[in-house]
Amino acid sequence: MIFLTALPLFWIMIAASRGGHWGAWMPSSISAFEGTCVSIPCRFDFPDELRPAVVHGVWYFNSPYPKNYPPVVFKSRTQVVHESFQGRSRLLGDLGLRNCTLLLSNLSPELGGKYYFRGDLGGYNQYTFSEHSILDIINTPNIVVPLEVVAGTEVEVSCMVPDNCPELRPELSWLGHDGLGEPAVLGRLREDEGTWVQVSLLHFVPTREANGHRLGCQASFPNTTLQFEGYASLDVKYPPVIVEMNSSVEAIEGSHVSLLCGADSNPPPLLTWMRDGTVLQEAVTESLFLELDEVTPREDGVYACLAENAYGQDNRTVGLSVMYAPWKPTVNGTVVAVEGETVSILCSTQSNPDPILTIFKEKQILGTVIYESELQLELPAVTPEDDGEYWCVAENQYGQRATAFNLSVEFAPVILLESHCAAARDTVQCLCVVKSNPEPSVAFELPSRNVTVNETEREFVYSERSGLLLTSILTLRGQAQAPPRVICTSRNLYGTKSLELPFQGAHRLMWAKIGPVGAVVAFAILIAIVCYITQTRRKKNVTESPSFSSGDNPPVLFSSDFRISGAPEKYESREVSTLE
Repeated sequence: MIFLTALPLFWIMIAASRGGHWGAWMPSSISAFEGTCVSIPCRFDFPDELRPAVVHGVWYFNSPYPKNYPPVVFKSRTQVVHESFQGRSRLLGDLGLRNCTLLLSNLSPELGGKYYFRGDLGGYNQYTFSEHSILDIINTPNIVVPLEVVAGTEVEVSCMVPDNCPELRPELSWLGHDGLGEPAVLGRLREDEGTWVQVSLLHFVPTREANGHRLGCQASFPNTTLQFEGYASLDVKYPPVIVEMNSSVEAIEGSHVSLLCGADSNPPPLLTWMRDGTVLQEAVTESLFLELDEVTPREDGVYACLAENAYGQDNRTVGLSVMYAPWKPTVNGTVVAVEGETVSILCSTQSNPDPILTIFKEKQILGTVIYESELQLELPAVTPEDDGEYWCVAENQYGQRATAFNLSVEFAPVILLESHCAAARDTVQCLCVVKSNPEPSVAFELPSRNVTVNETEREFVYSERSGLLLTSILTLRGQAQAPPRVICTSRNLYGTKSLELPFQGAHRLMWAKIGPVGAVVAFAILIAIVCYITQTRRKKNVTESPSFSSGDNPPVLFSSDFRISGAPEKYESREVSTLE
């Protein structure tokens, strides 16, 4: 520390000691540049009652005791000195005035050490003072930098050099200070112990770029070739700035991803990788990698890097986009509808990038969207034709997934026109084909005979369902008279439908059974049947046909060995006859 006091503590102590005691006062340490000189200020005192006529003195090097034969630096009685100090030492002070100041010239490193003064008043009045001064021979200026230099905060850097040579005065200049500030020279200042220094100050506001900057100070002595330079590196403290980080990252599902965060700060920062507030990795370092193995869509999202030290913090984010094939589509919506209703079906999936979504039915595209995760399909006023299996397909460049779903359209029964009856000899077969959802009940009514046969009477009716179609076959045998009227009635919870089944010629039924291969045989059989029908009709003209009054019993069904063509063996047809 530098004091600009007019009366240094050293000289205050000298003035206060005037009391007649042995004592000496000199700086405990003093420095000077190699090749220059140094003046070591010295004062001493002795008891007043001694009153010597002449006062002599001796300066020793590195030891205060004459018996150790230390090198003599200066001796007023004989002027005999050690060879190292020949021509280099002389006394500046007046010993009679108790001033023992010593001047050393042409300093070299070997002259650095301890210097002791011994007062010689004659006879036994000699005294070697324990107080001594340590001389330090230097060759670099002293640059004083504050313990903490913070970016953005003004600092003062000083260059101090000793100025204890009355013959050579140093001049100071700064090196490498461009852009930092202009120096201010304070000049020659006295220190606490009576030594002198030259001081130059440099004020500036450091930036992070100044960290590690090498700042120099040069001391030169006019009219000589002596120049001394000293340097100090600035340790500028500053908060972190993230300088290196991935841009947005795209990765295929299952691949390896490496995210890098690098920050510039002093001291080094604590780097932390985070996601959704969860710490994934952290370390005190200038760069930190976050390694992600076999990434899945769960790793997709925003990752944050936080850099912090005692002087501040910085943070940045990076987005990781995991590319993957569509997930199996899910279908939400109506799967059962009543005819005429509007059906809304939502097909959705998840993928990256968004997929192409398509809904098919029997290879026909019903709806599609591009690069969207949802597809809404509207089917206004559904009909039975809309019933069936549908597919929702999602695809992008990484794969394809599909989901099948069924739409069930419920409607009242519809008896198809292919329903009919056919008679051959004494057998009548009636076919009733019904389209319905849900499955209907089917009954055959013979109104002229007041007989109704439903599908539960499997002895007479065989039924088979295929998709939305229900086929019921009624077989009647023993019909010698004209074939009866047959009405097919079908019903479910949405309605009832009835149709009188038309009769087709017997040759049609037979043709369907035998096929064209038996055409000749069928033709012969047809002629026989026609003849039979003709004879029967003639008999009916002679004999009155039987009739049923309200008191008559209805026709009775009885078993026979006739089997329904194409039906399982357990379902046998039954004849219908009239009880006399």
